Amino acid sequence: MEREIYEHAGSDQVLAAGKNRHASLADDPYALNFGEVLAPPTRLRDRFRHLGPGLIVTGSVIGSGELVLTTSLGAAAGWSLLWWMILSCWCKSLTQAELARYTIATGDTYMRAMNRIPGKIGPVSWPLWLGFLAYLPGTMGLGGILGGAGESLTFLLSLFDVDLAATLAAGLIAVVAAALLSSGSYRWLEVAMLPLIIGFTLATLICAIAMQTTEYAIGLDEVAVGLTPDLSAFVLLSALALSAYGYTGSGSGDISAYTYWCIEKGYPAYLGRDRNDPAWAERAKGWIKVVQTDVLVAVCVISCATLPFYMLGAGVLNEMGLRPEGSNATISALSNIFTETLGHWAVWLFSFGAFFILFSTVLSGMGAGGRSFPDYFVELGLISRGNLKLRLNIIRGYLLVLPLLAFLIYLFVPNFVLLIMIGGLTSALFLPLQTGATLWLQSRFMDARVQPSKLMRTLLWLLFVFELGVAVCVIKIVIF
Repeated sequence: MEREIYEHAGSDQVLAAGKNRHASLADDPYALNFGEVLAPPTRLRDRFRHLGPGLIVTGSVIGSGELVLTTSLGAAAGWSLLWWMILSCWCKSLTQAELARYTIATGDTYMRAMNRIPGKIGPVSWPLWLGFLAYLPGTMGLGGILGGAGESLTFLLSLFDVDLAATLAAGLIAVVAAALLSSGSYRWLEVAMLPLIIGFTLATLICAIAMQTTEYAIGLDEVAVGLTPDLSAFVLLSALALSAYGYTGSGSGDISAYTYWCIEKGYPAYLGRDRNDPAWAERAKGWIKVVQTDVLVAVCVISCATLPFYMLGAGVLNEMGLRPEGSNATISALSNIFTETLGHWAVWLFSFGAFFILFSTVLSGMGAGGRSFPDYFVELGLISRGNLKLRLNIIRGYLLVLPLLAFLIYLFVPNFVLLIMIGGLTSALFLPLQTGATLWLQSRFMDARVQPSKLMRTLLWLLFVFELGVAVCVIKIVIF
């Protein structure tokens, strides 16, 4: 049964693409093409040449969660929740890597995989209906990111004595984002902004180090407090802590997007379609190691971006008694993490970096969502998977509308921190679904030769139980 389902999934994609006059196997990265078998690299340094999806996800991860939620949590909690942020950075990468393992071994897209979960309600399984219900609160998070980008642009222009309302700035960003995303010409801009994001991340790390030369220097006692789990601080700031967990590190949207980037990178095609090939399993294991390396590199980069924001929030803003609350002065308050450690001149560095990091998140986050949207219609049976032209048109249309929808949300709820928190809580709510689905899909549909080790499955089960607890806490906050 397992082999039939796998082969049916692969042949569906190939035959549909081959029969439709609007698509070709060469153009469609979601068709398992013939003749693309590629031996995996055997040395670590060679694996680095094939990395990529993790960097794309990192572009969307490093943004609102780190700049807004992480810094705000540090400002509110001091050092007491440093352990929580370390946990947030690292534990979710396990689901990211293991769901990618499943994707590589089977060729399933994320939506197709979720539709395999038992419990059909009409044409599709219940996880897809849950995703549909969570669409609005998830988009509220995007509205918050858009609003934050608008406020950062307003703050930047104010340094040039140019007055611009945050709402107007957010509207301009929404129009520009819609034009870039719908035209498909935003990729070059993402590549161009990557050095700016890396530069801003390094500048934040330098600020955290420079903090040791100021009155806000960190002592070993404070680090010890930060590494000791403090549930009282967590309970007191549960809404902010849980939303930070959902939006820092790899959130649920990043985990699902990663599977699409892996497919577009070509990993599943490199394995070959014939699982009876004696070399298939070894190729699969080799490319899975490449993905694991990709995820590990991304986690290290994300940690270097996230933890300095928390440290600066706890060491500077908390000591100053500042807590960003989502008013028009939020970005201004956050700028103190640079000016108080590097000097007042650093307000320019912060303002430029804050705008580009949030604008990049707008493009990366919305661009990733465009991949899953037509896939949802495929699983509903409304469009053919092989109709590449229609799928591309749906993506372009969706990406034209999404920034404008996010702006309308911000227009009606002009508190971007609150909107980002709602998006983070929504993400946290869906993490156990993804982890549980990964466990079930791997055991049910994945070739036994490329199954994870017992230790990895045990860790995945522990993460599933932990994330169920997180989801229960989110539900309590929403209800009460």
